[in-house]
Amino acid sequence: MPRREEVARDIRRMVLGAQNVDYTLVRRRGRRGVGLKVDENGLTVSAPISLAISSVETMVRQSESWILKKIDEWRGRRVPEVSWSDGATLPYLGGKILLRKFEGGRVRAELLGAELRVHTQTGAATEVRRAVSAWYKREARVLLTERTIWLARRAGLEPPRVFISPALARWGSCNSRREVRLAWRLVKAPATLVDYVICHELAHLRHMNHSRAFWAEVERQCPDYKARRAELFATDHLYRSF
Repeated sequence: MPRREEVARDIRRMVLGAQNVDYTLVRRRGRRGVGLKVDENGLTVSAPISLAISSVETMVRQSESWILKKIDEWRGRRVPEVSWSDGATLPYLGGKILLRKFEGGRVRAELLGAELRVHTQTGAATEVRRAVSAWYKREARVLLTERTIWLARRAGLEPPRVFISPALARWGSCNSRREVRLAWRLVKAPATLVDYVICHELAHLRHMNHSRAFWAEVERQCPDYKARRAELFATDHLYRSF
């Protein structure tokens, strides 16, 4: 399906319930209906170019209860602050690893046991963050690729091409070219949630939609996917900290 072209983006405000709600209005060429999304950035409304703002907001109000519920949920899901000091803890595959800082030499990070040893030239937080992020990305490239190949073969699928993504708003995606993209931050999450995201994307290799057949395929690959999906929604803010 061709991607609808974004032609305009505007920040607006409307009253929902008893509160003022700021939202991002995105006009898209070729779009037919009004789409709603609530995430860490707030409410985003996608609408056709020609639809009057009064009609857009009428449709938004039809989902008022759902929008306010989601906004409240996101307000309660604060992304934790990261301390880049020696002895800080970082998430990795659902557990914790200990950050150890060393000054001098090339900026790099390596995992030894439960310690992530980070070497920097000055010890500055920016250097530590750069080294840690680079390490996570390397780990993601290896671990997520290997896991995708294994799960694809288990599902009777030809393994897709795997790419590592910097995306913050979505954990994975799949296209008709049999390319699966997985966010590198996913390696912070428990293996059960990693597998759910991968199985979700692999199911798109058979069904490029979210039809009943698609969800049946997800369940075939991951029988308790509903519990894993709920857990991911409840905890995914913990994996977006950097």
